[in-house]
Amino acid sequence: MSHLLFNAFVMNTASHIQHGQWRRPDAQQVDFDDVDVWIDLAKTLEAGLFDAIFFADVVGLYGPAGGSYEVNAREGLQIPSNDPSVLLSALAVHTEHLGLAFTSSVMQAHPFEFARRVSTLDHISKGRIAWNIVTSTQENAARNFGFDRLVEHDERYEWAAEYVDVAYKLWEGSWDDDALLKDREAGIFSDHARIHKINHVGKRYRVEGPHLPSPSPQRTPLLFQAGSSGAGRAFAARNAEAQFILTPRPEVAAELIADTRRLAGDYGRLPEDIKFFQGMSFVIGSTEEEAKRKEAELEEWVSVDGFLAHTNLGVNQDDGTPLPPDTPLAEVKTNGGQSHIEWLRKLDPDREPTVGDLGRLVARRHVRTVGTPEQIADQLVEWQRAGVDGINITNWTIPGSYEEFNAHLLPTLQERGLAKREYAPGTLRQKMFGSDRLNERHPASGYRGAFGKVAAGPVN
Repeated sequence: MSHLLFNAFVMNTASHIQHGQWRRPDAQQVDFDDVDVWIDLAKTLEAGLFDAIFFADVVGLYGPAGGSYEVNAREGLQIPSNDPSVLLSALAVHTEHLGLAFTSSVMQAHPFEFARRVSTLDHISKGRIAWNIVTSTQENAARNFGFDRLVEHDERYEWAAEYVDVAYKLWEGSWDDDALLKDREAGIFSDHARIHKINHVGKRYRVEGPHLPSPSPQRTPLLFQAGSSGAGRAFAARNAEAQFILTPRPEVAAELIADTRRLAGDYGRLPEDIKFFQGMSFVIGSTEEEAKRKEAELEEWVSVDGFLAHTNLGVNQDDGTPLPPDTPLAEVKTNGGQSHIEWLRKLDPDREPTVGDLGRLVARRHVRTVGTPEQIADQLVEWQRAGVDGINITNWTIPGSYEEFNAHLLPTLQERGLAKREYAPGTLRQKMFGSDRLNERHPASGYRGAFGKVAAGPVN
């Protein structure tokens, strides 16, 4: 049995997933805009041999267009929030091995600027950057970037396909491996003949190039993707090296994983080219009774209002009016987060949940694993048997949830062979896949050497 991978799933905000917990006296996420909170957390995670700190992010408010955001502000529900990519620079220079993953939507930055920023971060971190590719699900986000409304779900993935191809061309094809010389004697810093314009012309973007940074240790960052709708799975099958999934039970995870790995074959990739990370939170006790008591204490801080506002499923998406409580979730229409509705429906396979069930269901949005270290390890074995390669651990408090993991769960996982005892050397991709660079089966590899062979015309 191979060991699992572990990421800390966080956000540069006060209330990310476990809404209401920021009110606890020991919850340092209330001071999320203090860089020292994050530096200290990164050091804690590296001491616990975490593979990465994984930052979620949004660029708009949850809720229907023109709807109230009183609950969002009151609950600290991802407002205020700060840009995680900027924060990664500080974390990079205070850690040596920890992967640094951040979320960025194709909506929020032009691919030329984004590719340059990522290459800079990969240089600073010596090859530890990962990008979680998302298409945004908030109507407010669309309006923040000049759109009348959110682009339709499947069309957003078409947009993402062009976006990543522009980035791949810049990262993989613009510079030859031997273009950077730093030859003091000859007075040649880099060889212009080995640096190429990409001349991309597509539906949404025209990018001439060349890429301004020289190749970073990974060139392309490790690629995460989080959508599990039909379009999301197809996108992951082509592009993702790691997929973040939210499934209610191991058997549901097994079905999704098998389908995505099957689709990967359609793009000439192998099943093992994609690793799957299940979202999960832990409540750890020295006895089962203690764990359940701690869970009850956590429940006392839960904000149902926060959870309901986060899902944005209990209201009409056109005008923000509440849906009738007996409305089946299968009838809830949303242009964002379709996979989330399916997750909630599969929580109780024996009946169709309704809008009236949302308060109960959304608090279970991330699988909650409660018990002794041995009991939790037993459950992780079941997830691993379903095909899960790693866990994205959602915190209740920062840093307490991760300190508890290090002190109480990690030793048991190591004894069971479920967690590593030391870091492997090298870049983040080297640690996870055994190579600094994307393998030759990934579509981005097709751009290597492509632009030195063609005249200065469009390459699509």
